[in-house]
Amino acid sequence: MAAPVLITVDTELTSRHYRPGGDWRTNFERSIEPAGVGISWQLEVLAKHGLKACFFVDPMPALLYGPEPIRRIVGPILAAGQEVQLHLHAHWQALAAGSDPVGVELTSYDRTGQRELLARARDLLMTAGAPRPIAFRGGSYAANIDTLSALAELGFAYDASHNGSHRSLSLIPLPARQIAPVRVGGIAEIPVGQLEERSGQLRHLQICAVSAAELLGALRHAAKHRHPLTTIVSHSFELASRDGLRPNRVVQRRFERLCALLAARRDLHPTMSFAELGDIDLSSAAQPMPARPLRTARRVVEQVWAGTRYERPVEAATATCGSSMHGVEMLLPLLGG
Repeated sequence: MAAPVLITVDTELTSRHYRPGGDWRTNFERSIEPAGVGISWQLEVLAKHGLKACFFVDPMPALLYGPEPIRRIVGPILAAGQEVQLHLHAHWQALAAGSDPVGVELTSYDRTGQRELLARARDLLMTAGAPRPIAFRGGSYAANIDTLSALAELGFAYDASHNGSHRSLSLIPLPARQIAPVRVGGIAEIPVGQLEERSGQLRHLQICAVSAAELLGALRHAAKHRHPLTTIVSHSFELASRDGLRPNRVVQRRFERLCALLAARRDLHPTMSFAELGDIDLSSAAQPMPARPLRTARRVVEQVWAGTRYERPVEAATATCGSSMHGVEMLLPLLGG
């Protein structure tokens, strides 16, 4: 029985490269196409291996810069035959309004406010050339039951914001260990994959947050236990150093290894798009891969080495953890998810 995989890439201009009054091109270069390992390179690797992926694109910077940078993101993704869906970091609306963006997330708004933001972001994405989106992921995984209600009202079929290891902002009322697709709030929730790194402690399946061995182990676990879907996360910028100037060869090779494995085992692990999930099982149970202390220890060593090797020494302690939380995109790997 096949154990499908959903590769998702959160694709966004980042707050850490934003400068008031600055040009969007520097942010684009360091967030979307950093160091030769941004979305153009990722699209080439996916095409080489014949894999599908979904790029969750945040169109909100268009409020400051107009539609051009978003068009430059959406166009190549669609031309490569990959899928574009909606991502949203609400702090861009605060920036455009001249307000303090610190701490502003989608969940800062009530249901009416969220619906207005989501509708605005959907329209901005379509103005940039994307088809009408059917799936959504909140920036920083920020979403709650009001988000799901608003999405359902707007005609979305899927949300992908539930992340059991990011419970401070991922507030959808599901157990942290929920990794199988399930219907909640009138919409199909497609949770981010998880594994146990220590007993009872989860870590999400993000390419820069877990080792290749953990990724491959999670896929074996999914196949053995017949999981209906395994969702993996990446970002447009995460295969490069934090400043966007150097490729992180450890994480880059991890992405390449994952793609090669999925290509070699495409019958067992077919890659999917949201447009193909119409018949996805919403009633199956699934559990994260259990912890193995030695495997976790090896990843921690690998992450610390990669941070030291590819980040400036002062930044090494905050490198390659894999959180997209606003203002804390990279946290110390030793702290876990």
